[in-house]
Amino acid sequence: MKHTNILISALTLSVLLSGCTSESAAASQPEPTVTSSFISQPEPAVTSTLTSQTETLPVQTKEEPAQAIVYPDWAAYFGELNSAAVVLDPAENTCLIYNEALADTRRSPCSTFKIISSLAGLESGVIVPDQSTRSWSGEVFWKDDWNQDMDFANAFRTSCVWYYRQVIDDIGPDTMQDTLDSLHYGNCDITDWEGHLNNNNQNPALTGFWIESSLKISPREQAAVMERIFGPSSEYSPTILDALEEVMFLSPESEDGCAIYGKTGMGKSNGVVVDAWYTGFADVGRRIYFCVYLGETEEQNVSSTLARKITVSLIKESFIDHDS
Repeated sequence: MKHTNILISALTLSVLLSGCTSESAAASQPEPTVTSSFISQPEPAVTSTLTSQTETLPVQTKEEPAQAIVYPDWAAYFGELNSAAVVLDPAENTCLIYNEALADTRRSPCSTFKIISSLAGLESGVIVPDQSTRSWSGEVFWKDDWNQDMDFANAFRTSCVWYYRQVIDDIGPDTMQDTLDSLHYGNCDITDWEGHLNNNNQNPALTGFWIESSLKISPREQAAVMERIFGPSSEYSPTILDALEEVMFLSPESEDGCAIYGKTGMGKSNGVVVDAWYTGFADVGRRIYFCVYLGETEEQNVSSTLARKITVSLIKESFIDHDS
């Protein structure tokens, strides 16, 4: 009996010692990070198929095909003139450029800027077409058409600088700067607000930042701005665009199947014409946006009237299907 008790005690001690050894060994092993095979799997980044697609997939956008650049031979229209021309034809997804180096050179916009100042004036309420008459000061200007009271339509069509000098001052620098920035209008520089850099005219009523001064834009940029204003993605209201198109319409030269809208511009330096423009758009069964530029050319009669004449011929001969 005594031996039996000793045996039982020995067995008990052995079991206890075995248990301690097992616990010690288990304690020496690193604990698992999870307690079940399900939880040990990495959690998905999202909790549903729909959420996963929304959060992890890139936004799919429709990529517009790259616009084709075409270099037409338009030399016959310009001869020896220092000149450039740009026509954007969105329906054909093309940009036609004559003399690319000059087409990308920024110059003073001169009176083509009246498209932009009219736009800003109409949008801000500074110009209300049927209440737009401004009184002539009595100062006699070099252009007889300007020596009278003037409303918006006549001021635009006669390119009356004193009228637009007042309009731009009423619009103010902040609104004007916002307009130029939103249109990506050339260098957007209106710092010479009063036009002191203009060495051809120091009459405060007849100059400003847009006349041979701080503001500059290239012919290619001019055409692009026309599309931003008058294209299908325009941010401007139909009422504003209708009022602007009405004064831009080139009635004598337009015809069935070819309606032309634009504005001339011309600037001098020390009495010599250094910039002449015609820019706008035309409806020729589709809408195209254009800019023709003539720069200073020795022994050539450079003028904005000539720029407009060349533009009309180029559009009618190059963009109208006469067989249809």
